[in-house]
Amino acid sequence: MFARFRRKRIHPVLRDLLQETHLSVNDFIYPLFVKSGVGIKEEVGSMPGVFQMSIDEIVKECDALKQLGIYAIILFGIPDVKDSVGSDAMCEHGIIAQTVRAVKAAHPEMFVVTDLCFCEYTDHGHCGVLDPVLHTVDNDITLDNLARQAVVHAKAGVDLIAPSGMMDGMITAIRAGLDNAGFVNLPVMSYSTKFASAYYGPFRDVAESSPSFGDRRSYQMNPANRNEAIAESLEDEKEGADILMVKPALAYLDIVRDVKNNTTLPLAVYNVSGEYAMLKMAGRAGVIDYDKVMMETLMAFKRAGADIIITYHAKEAAILLQQ
Repeated sequence: MFARFRRKRIHPVLRDLLQETHLSVNDFIYPLFVKSGVGIKEEVGSMPGVFQMSIDEIVKECDALKQLGIYAIILFGIPDVKDSVGSDAMCEHGIIAQTVRAVKAAHPEMFVVTDLCFCEYTDHGHCGVLDPVLHTVDNDITLDNLARQAVVHAKAGVDLIAPSGMMDGMITAIRAGLDNAGFVNLPVMSYSTKFASAYYGPFRDVAESSPSFGDRRSYQMNPANRNEAIAESLEDEKEGADILMVKPALAYLDIVRDVKNNTTLPLAVYNVSGEYAMLKMAGRAGVIDYDKVMMETLMAFKRAGADIIITYHAKEAAILLQQ
């Protein structure tokens, strides 16, 4: 009789003792979307349980998160006014700078991350200043603006900068900008391998950041390219990133493992809006056991090599982890 593997699975205590991968509430960063106003908390139809909130509601939400043991958030801004360069993102009175100050004042123990990009702030929805001839993002001008944006966030009191625009040289530019402004100890978590993915659809609803023309394939990565994905992350490591990231997560677990095998830096994944929405809709339709599939999915990210998971599931997962 062959029982080499099964005999280690019979007793539940032994199963727990031998479990190789563990999921913790400390693995999670929870995304929050902030807009101007007071008392605003509007659910997004394509992302059940996800809301656009005013700053006062964001501060209240942090209370609820702390009760669940979640102490890390990442902020995305929805400004009142958008322009061709995304000026609100570089203004000390902009929506994100205001929110960082408010959260840190009310919850100094909350770890605040800011997404560093321009797609939510530009009237054209692209991730930087447009080249008038090529009609794509001007890489070098956008680098200067990213550095300015990073310093604004740093002065507001952010704990971690997370640039997501996939501009070549963005980590070098941001690191130099922060260092020159005296923020040498502020870490950078780079969206170092970010694909031009169809999984982002619902995010563009909540962040109001859809491009007004074209797409982002001239700066985000081709989903078919594995070697380039590894090279992108390694380049950001060389430029001084403190943490790397793969986005999306679920359809790119091979890339997560590839990057993990090629770096000693901590690795984050972004469990993106489309991945979240699919599970939500399938759960509502009764075709899956939502809680079990959600937790299995989050465990898969850890097993593939993720140290940090940015996820809209964080609150639900935290509740289940406490049971």
